[in-house]
Amino acid sequence: MSQFITRDYRPGDFDQVNRVWEETGMGGAVRGDDAQVVDSTLKAGGKLIVLIDTEEDKLIGTSWLTQDARRIYLHHFGILPDYQGIGLSKLLLDESLAFAKKLNMQIKLEVHKDNEIATHIYEEAGFSYLGDYNVYIIRDVGALKS
Repeated sequence: MSQFITRDYRPGDFDQVNRVWEETGMGGAVRGDDAQVVDSTLKAGGKLIVLIDTEEDKLIGTSWLTQDARRIYLHHFGILPDYQGIGLSKLLLDESLAFAKKLNMQIKLEVHKDNEIATHIYEEAGFSYLGDYNVYIIRDVGALKS
């Protein structure tokens, strides 16, 4: 039977982390997610928690936490499809929330409006909907005119 643990990201994990992000639709090169960006966020006080299937010696989930000295942002929280639906999100989310509690900071996330499963998980953990906010992003700042 598989055993699952969480641990902190190590630089050699990036290829497996990226695979999780790509297979779950959370990230990849198109979103500017690379090992250098991860390292920068860790140096700035963030954390990347990985979920491991110890029996398979396989990285199967991630929770990337960044911070701006005011609040923590939860990004790229996900588990490989073959491991979803068996309660592993609680293990990963509990570890993520413990980090926020340790730093005594608010924690904020974005979730796709149609992702009912994730919304339910986050609400059960104590997250509340902020209201009618629209979220905007500029991914390619090099394309800005000024």
